[in-house]
Amino acid sequence: MSTIDPSRLLQMRSTILNQNQALQRAAGRGAADGIEGGVGGTPDFGAAISNALQQVNNQQAKASELSEAYERGDTHDIVSVMIERQKASLGFETTLQVRNKLLSAYRDIMNMPV
Repeated sequence: MSTIDPSRLLQMRSTILNQNQALQRAAGRGAADGIEGGVGGTPDFGAAISNALQQVNNQQAKASELSEAYERGDTHDIVSVMIERQKASLGFETTLQVRNKLLSAYRDIMNMPV
């Protein structure tokens, strides 16, 4: 059984806290901020989606690199490989669900009578 790396845990904790703060800031924005797009340095919807997709892509690339390193025998830490693969999978599934919700909302709007 491998030992727990405290610095890694602290890094994961700070990442989670940063994401939580970003979600709280996004939830607290008013309707006018979303329309004007980027007031006060906050990104507009398109930039936020683009940034999220880039983060998912980076996570998948990192997971692929670790998997390839394990397959080559460069690393023997299967736990970190599996954790990174699960993070990448979770990010992809979340992205897929967000896409599905956006498409559903778009269809609902398009089907509204004018």
